[in-house]
Amino acid sequence: MNRKLWLLAAAQGLFLTNNVTFIAINGLVGLALAPWGWMATLPVMGYVVGGALSTQLVAATQSRYGRQISFQLGAAVAFASALLCAYAAWSHNFYLLCLATVVAGYFNANAQLYRFAAAELVEASGREKAVSLVMAGGLIGAVLGPNMAAATRGLFAVPFVGAYVALAGVALLSIALLACIDFPPRATGKATQGGRPLAQIMRQPIFIVSAAAGALGYGVMNLLMASTPIAMQQCNLPFSATALVLEWHVIGMFAPSFVTGHLIKRFGALPIMGVGVSLNALCIATALSGVDVAHFVVALFALGVGWNFVFTSSTTLSLQAYTPEEKDRAQGALNFCVFATLAVTSFASGLLVTTQGWQLLNWGSLLPVVLTGMAVIYLLLNKRSMGTS
Repeated sequence: MNRKLWLLAAAQGLFLTNNVTFIAINGLVGLALAPWGWMATLPVMGYVVGGALSTQLVAATQSRYGRQISFQLGAAVAFASALLCAYAAWSHNFYLLCLATVVAGYFNANAQLYRFAAAELVEASGREKAVSLVMAGGLIGAVLGPNMAAATRGLFAVPFVGAYVALAGVALLSIALLACIDFPPRATGKATQGGRPLAQIMRQPIFIVSAAAGALGYGVMNLLMASTPIAMQQCNLPFSATALVLEWHVIGMFAPSFVTGHLIKRFGALPIMGVGVSLNALCIATALSGVDVAHFVVALFALGVGWNFVFTSSTTLSLQAYTPEEKDRAQGALNFCVFATLAVTSFASGLLVTTQGWQLLNWGSLLPVVLTGMAVIYLLLNKRSMGTS
């Protein structure tokens, strides 16, 4: 666990500060500016749509310029897009806000590769722990994101403009931090062109299950998390309570990362993934049992821990599906699956919570949880013949 990993974990924390702040405020700003209530989470959706649209561009820049330049470029886009979001909120321009979040998606697609870069900074025997440690950096975002949103929401006459300006400062700090990380040199020449075609990589059962679990696990988490601020406002709960719930949710997402790598190393990726699916089911059961602050805290905390187990395990499992020269195309495809699912769930969260309510939204979340569980069971039953763990 070297210095580079700790710096990358800090960069992950700043990335999650951006994500958590966006989740905390974009739906509320969207609700205030949107022509119709069901459009409230379009700015949240814009962020992940931008990420999906950027995956291939990010893969190309990673391949051509290497990790460091590409990561810094992503943070520069985060800086510009945060200021554009601030102006959109200030000028009460809903559609400009949506456009700004689409642009910000480039940063999202870039920073989602931090976890893969972590595995390249250590020997093969330490990859699980390296991925887990960098994921643990999200704890910075767990604490900083919601509290920064709450502290800066009233800095200007228009609510939350100050939060967007603060995110621009976070992006500048990310650029400086990434400059201090010495990533392994990028592959050149034939090394970047070798390996199997993407279609062949994606046909592997281990890739299919990794992609499905990562996408569906992230999707159900996003479906519930993106709608939580609106649901809590509908329940007449104060924004301070929303910030508390999101803080505990993101703590649940990243605090387990200090041990998730050890658990995967000992028990295997698939069993830990199964535990994560069970925790997602616990989240839904808790959310359906009541709408007090305590219900939201417990449900979203369980959702966060479940996401950690599912997503870290799927990332570790996916490392077995491609070779080093195939990494850019394979990782781009994995991220596209995640972002495409996030785009659907971001839109669905606003539509369902504003038209059907929090209860129906949770019942609908059972479908991706069941599908993820089925994927895990399928690969568990076939792991001996496939050589997976």
